Amino acid sequence: MSTPSTPVMKKTLGLTGVTVNAMALIAPGAFLWMTFQLQAANLDGSGGSTALDMWTGIIAALVVAFLTAFSFAELAKRYPEAGSGSAYYFAEKAFLDREEPHHRRWARLAKFITGWAAHLFYWVYPGVMVAFFAVLVTYLAGQFGLALPIWSQVVIAWAFSAVVGLIAMRGISGSTTASIIINIIQLTALVVFSVLAILFRYQNPLGIAAAEWYHPVASSIVLPHNFAGMLFQSTIAILILVGFESSTAFAAEAKNPKRDIPRGVILSLVIQGLFAYLLEYFAANYALSDRLVSADGSLKGIAAAAVSGAPIGDMAIQIGNTLLGGNGFAFMLVIAASVAIAILGTTLAAMNTGVRISFAMAQDSEMPDIMGMLHDKYATPFYGVIMMVVISGIIGTVGVLGGVMTLTGITLASNLGTFVLYALICGLTMVAFIGNNAFNFFKHAIIPTLGLIVNVIMVLAIFVIGVVSGGTTAQATYLALAISIGWLVLSIGYLVITSARKGHAIIPSTASMAFKD
Repeated sequence: MSTPSTPVMKKTLGLTGVTVNAMALIAPGAFLWMTFQLQAANLDGSGGSTALDMWTGIIAALVVAFLTAFSFAELAKRYPEAGSGSAYYFAEKAFLDREEPHHRRWARLAKFITGWAAHLFYWVYPGVMVAFFAVLVTYLAGQFGLALPIWSQVVIAWAFSAVVGLIAMRGISGSTTASIIINIIQLTALVVFSVLAILFRYQNPLGIAAAEWYHPVASSIVLPHNFAGMLFQSTIAILILVGFESSTAFAAEAKNPKRDIPRGVILSLVIQGLFAYLLEYFAANYALSDRLVSADGSLKGIAAAAVSGAPIGDMAIQIGNTLLGGNGFAFMLVIAASVAIAILGTTLAAMNTGVRISFAMAQDSEMPDIMGMLHDKYATPFYGVIMMVVISGIIGTVGVLGGVMTLTGITLASNLGTFVLYALICGLTMVAFIGNNAFNFFKHAIIPTLGLIVNVIMVLAIFVIGVVSGGTTAQATYLALAISIGWLVLSIGYLVITSARKGHAIIPSTASMAFKD
C-alpha cells in the first residue's frame, strides 16, 4: 500500500498568471467608480477643494507605489524560495542572513510585526470590498425604483463573500482564469468609457461653453495647481493602487519565481497604474462640466460629483444619452456591471494573498496549525479560506450597517496595515542588501530610503487629516485605530502565550544566535 502524500501547492503560474492576479487586486475599473466621489469631495484644512489636483495626486501616489514596488521586486528576486510567505518571509530572512548575531536575534520580532501588518491589510481589505459590493447592488436597485432593506444588504454581503470564497477554494489556477477574464472585461469597459468621455469633450455636442468645463484646457488636468492639494489627493489616490505586491505571495505556485515574481510586481503597477488609472481619470476630469447636476438640481459640476453616490454612473448616463442615441442608462448599467466584476476580482485576489500569508505563518508555528492545512484535491489553505469568508462577511456587515462612517473606518484600518507593511518592506530591503556583494547603492539604499520616508508621511497625513477634519471623518479614523489596536493586542497575546508554552524566546540572546542556521 502506498502512503498518502501530503498536499502541496502546485507550480502552475507563469508570468501572465503572476501578473494578472496582482492586477485583479488593483482593479481600476472598480476604484474609479468607488473613489471618484471621495476625491471630488476632498477639502484641504481651510475647507478649499483639492479636486483640481485629482490627476496629479495620482501621479504623486504612483511615485510612492513604485518606490515600494521596486523594494518588493528586489526582495522577491533575492528570496525566490519565499513560497507563500511574501513579506513575512522576507522579514525573517533579511535578519537571519546577516553575519552579526546581534542582528539575527531580531528576526522573529521583525517577521511578527510584518505578519501583523500584512494581516491587517489582507484580512480587512476583502471585507471592505464585500461592503462596497453590497452598496453597489443597493445603488443599482435604486435605479430601478427598488429600496433594499438593510437586512437584504447584509445578506448580499455574506452571499458575495461566500461566492468569492468558493472560487478561491478551487485553487490559484481557477482564480487565475477568473482574474484574466475579469481584467479583460474591466480594462475594455474603462477604455470604452475613457474614449467616449474624451470624444464628448472634443466634439462638444451639447455646445458647452468654455467656462462651464471644470478644467478649461487639458493641461489644467496634468499640471499641479497647489502642492498641498496634490498631497491631500494623493492620500486618497494611494488607496486605489495597493495590490501590486500581492504576486509575491505566489512564489510557491510560480514556475520561475526568481524571474517572474519581480516582473509581475512592476508590470501590474505599470498596466493598472500608469495606463489604466491615468487614462480613465484624465478622461473623467476632461468630460466634467457644469451640465452635470445633482439629483435635486441644486449643485452642478464638481459639487454635484461630490454628493453623488456614483458620479461616474451619472457621467456615463450623460455621455451615453449624447453619443449613443439616448442609451445613457444602458451604458451606465454596462459600466456598473464591469465594476461589479472588478470588485469580484479584487476581493478574490486579496483573499488568495491573505490566506497564503496565514498559511506561511502557520507553517512557522506563528498562527494556529489549522491555518496551515491544505485541501486534499485543490491544495489550497481551505480552513483559511473559510475563516476569511466569515471575517469578510462580518466586516462587510459593519460597513453596510454603519453607512459611510463605518465603511470609511474599515477602509482606513486596512490602509494602515498597507502603509505599515510598505514602510517595513522598504526598511527590510536595506537590511537584506547592505553589506553583501549584491548591494547597489541606488537600488538598495536610495530607493528604499525614499520609499520608507514617503510611506510614513502618507500614513501620518491620512490619520492627521482624519482627526483634524472632525465629524464623521474623525469618527471613522478612531474606528480604524480601534480595529488596528485590537488586532495588535490579539496578535501580541497569541505571540506571548505560544512563546511561553513552547519555550521560544521572542528576542533570543545574542549568544544563542552566534551560529548560522
